Amino acid sequence: MGTPQSPEPNADPFSHLRHDLRTPINQILGYSEMLEEEAVSLQPGFVPDLQKIQLAARNMLAVIQTRLTGAAVSNAAVSNAGGHIAPAMELTAASSDLVDDGEVAQLGHLLVVDDNELNRDMLAQRLLRQGHTVGLAKDGEEALALVRATAFDLVLLDILMPGIDGYGVLTQMKADAALQHIPVIMISALDELSSVVRCIEAGAEDYLPKPFNPTLLRARIGACLEKKQLRDQERKTFAALADSQRHLAAELAEAADYVTSLLPVKLKTGVVTSDWRFLPSTSLGGDAFGYHWIDKDHLAVYLLDVCGHGVGAALLSISAMNVIRSQSLPATDFRRPCQVLGALNEAFPMDAQNDMYFTIWYGVFERSTCQITYGSAGHNPSILIADKGKSQSLSTKGPIIGLIPGMEFPEETQAVPPGSRLFVFSDGTYELLKSNGSRMEYEEFADYLESPSGRTGDLDAVIQWARDVQDGKPFDDDFSILWLQFAASPS
Repeated sequence: MGTPQSPEPNADPFSHLRHDLRTPINQILGYSEMLEEEAVSLQPGFVPDLQKIQLAARNMLAVIQTRLTGAAVSNAAVSNAGGHIAPAMELTAASSDLVDDGEVAQLGHLLVVDDNELNRDMLAQRLLRQGHTVGLAKDGEEALALVRATAFDLVLLDILMPGIDGYGVLTQMKADAALQHIPVIMISALDELSSVVRCIEAGAEDYLPKPFNPTLLRARIGACLEKKQLRDQERKTFAALADSQRHLAAELAEAADYVTSLLPVKLKTGVVTSDWRFLPSTSLGGDAFGYHWIDKDHLAVYLLDVCGHGVGAALLSISAMNVIRSQSLPATDFRRPCQVLGALNEAFPMDAQNDMYFTIWYGVFERSTCQITYGSAGHNPSILIADKGKSQSLSTKGPIIGLIPGMEFPEETQAVPPGSRLFVFSDGTYELLKSNGSRMEYEEFADYLESPSGRTGDLDAVIQWARDVQDGKPFDDDFSILWLQFAASPS
């Protein structure tokens, strides 16, 4: 399998030697502490002897730590040449240093990774006493296989191991999207600050040196498990929110498709031909439009725009459109825009529609006279462009629908020269956000429709022009435009 790999070149030649000497002493210290915990209630007479063992172990660790360094050895050589060797440090350990593990607030499924079997067993026994469930791995390869196959809440990872060492395992885990959320505590007898820094920079949650203090170990594990629990809850909440957003987006798309299905069939032949485009915004909007023959001589044309976005706006627009299409308003001559707008105003008061209102343009083309009678309620003007003549803005002054009960709405009549084109549209077609941050005005859109490029009636070209105006960004309102062309002869 190879030999333990050094984390990085080290100026201290005794680093690995200290590691190798401390490992068995750590095991003696750890097992004796656990035996003492049991002996307190079962064999109290053994406690003093176990404490002596622990004291000796701690003294030996101190000697290794203080004497086995490059500087200490050099000083000892100088002192020895002078006939004097400094005495070893004397340590004492009180039984109060040993705190019973007891139960911890957070329990989890932990993985202990260490190439030394006694180290694995000692730490596993300590964790099992705390109430955790524990998995064991003897090297980096086995550790990576286990974390990919089993759900662990925390990994306790040794640094120096044959094959893939602890740094390698940590690096691979943090590079894997499926594993990077698992917290890792590095545990090692390697006593170098650079090792601590390298572990934390690589993504480790914490670092504990051997021999570890049982109370500190328990506290660090509890903190890591608590943080992981919070992160897991955040991920679940985010996943639930994302799933909800997907469902909502699907429902909105379905609703938009339903609205589209209610829009009229495009007229390809006859005295009037038509085309339209309806591009719903990212939020379900409230645009609706249509046209139908009231009788053989009169064609109704309308486009309405409900305030705001969402399901409520869409429902109101569909309701109003169905009322117009079915001609179900009482005591209303649908050949008279003034009556239609007045009846709509009474049928859809704001206080009965959750304070929602809509604007509308409504016109009636009379085939026999080649005239159009129209009226508008808070809506932008429509544009009538003669085949070889000037354009006309078709609009009347009327309040929005639902604002003031009992309002009267005016209507006007305009001649429709043969070959004329009528553009009816919502404000979403021209209230576009330009690259300089300003909003385009109605007049600029009207100028484009009246230009040689716009007056052709190529609605795809109109949409592309609008997209270019706002640098290809999605429309933030419904883009609805209706185009009708009147034949050169009414016959």
